[in-house]
Amino acid sequence: MCRKRWEAHHGGGSGDKLKGLEVFKRLLLFSFFCLLFPVFPGLIWSQDAQQNLALTVAGQAIQIPILQMNGKSYVDIDALARLTGSSLTVKGSQVILTPAGSAPSAPPANPEPSASAGQLKLVAERQPADPEPSEPAPQAKPAATEQKPEAAVSAQAQAEALQKATQNPVANLISVPLQNNTNFGYGPYNRDQDVLNIQPVIPVKLSEKWMLISRIIQPIVWQPYPNQNTGGEYGLGDMNPTFFLSPAKPGKVIWGAGPAFVIPTATNDILGQGKFSLGPSFVALWQPEHWTIGALVNNVWSVAGSGSRPPVNQMLLQYFINYNMKKGWYLTMSPILTANWRASSGDVWTVPFGGGVGRIMKLGFQPVNISATFYGNAMYPTGTSPWSMRLQIAFLFPKFTKQQEKEMMEMKLKQLEQEQQTSTPKK
Repeated sequence: MCRKRWEAHHGGGSGDKLKGLEVFKRLLLFSFFCLLFPVFPGLIWSQDAQQNLALTVAGQAIQIPILQMNGKSYVDIDALARLTGSSLTVKGSQVILTPAGSAPSAPPANPEPSASAGQLKLVAERQPADPEPSEPAPQAKPAATEQKPEAAVSAQAQAEALQKATQNPVANLISVPLQNNTNFGYGPYNRDQDVLNIQPVIPVKLSEKWMLISRIIQPIVWQPYPNQNTGGEYGLGDMNPTFFLSPAKPGKVIWGAGPAFVIPTATNDILGQGKFSLGPSFVALWQPEHWTIGALVNNVWSVAGSGSRPPVNQMLLQYFINYNMKKGWYLTMSPILTANWRASSGDVWTVPFGGGVGRIMKLGFQPVNISATFYGNAMYPTGTSPWSMRLQIAFLFPKFTKQQEKEMMEMKLKQLEQEQQTSTPKK
């Protein structure tokens, strides 16, 4: 019945082809902007971190990098001391830098002293020079005199924490994954179906004890015509938002529960189910040592929608097993099992097996999670795909503690200082 309706509606005329081509172009443009939007915060952060502070020492200009983080400016005083060959003295709320060969002096009583012999005068300028009046000098904060082993250990611990947070569906981590699923051998003509999932995850702290995690999946689908060896439909699929209520301070077993929805946003009948569906969803996981082991399950039933479309009763089960290695690398296995309880016998289950590899890394200052996995379906409905490939890049926006921000700031300043020393020829 559905196939007859489809053949009558999609006769393959030139008007339909032109309309489909126009929709394809518009959705490609939409996808391009979706890809660019998450990158902007990282680019802005990177540009802020490249600013410098101009300093005058005995009439000679010296530049030191400053870092913008969370709306504040930071200066590494220890880097100033090394670049100027000065000794560092902290007395009360004052920091005194004394160049080599000068006698250290007591801190002046005047809170705004003028430059004196053997002292540094901080000039409130940023380079390159701006014709407008310059800003006040950022507050200077002393840093450690040298990079201690604990700092490297802490950096490794932060990387491991971020690695595990990306594998936790209910972590306190904002992420914007772009996941592309290519299903090979679809239909009697063995064509390729493609589904690009844009699925932002946004946590909101409700109280000291509870968090609400919003996980929204919006598919963009290329669906080949099932009874032709050419042509198809490209557009939006049905949106799938899920909301998890989860403890803000979980124990060894991390869990979340809440409602799951399917909203009929498909731009064509063959791209969606045409029904508004809802049901419960639950996730639980355990993260011992280098492992992340858990599962996510939901079941939805249709409660409204087109009366001409069949009712919905379907389950989704995704189990995930990840083994984390050094330098951000990890092995992953996270197949998605589905069951259509209203299908005929033999066409109920889709059961994939497989896995792949991924890595947590940075593009500039922007943390990302990149992975590639392959799955073969041990069971699948008639006319669907026997195997698939999943490629994903997720833009990560972690929330760090003040201590973690300080350590990251120190590491970035040292990196900028090394880059500046490398690029500046020695006199």
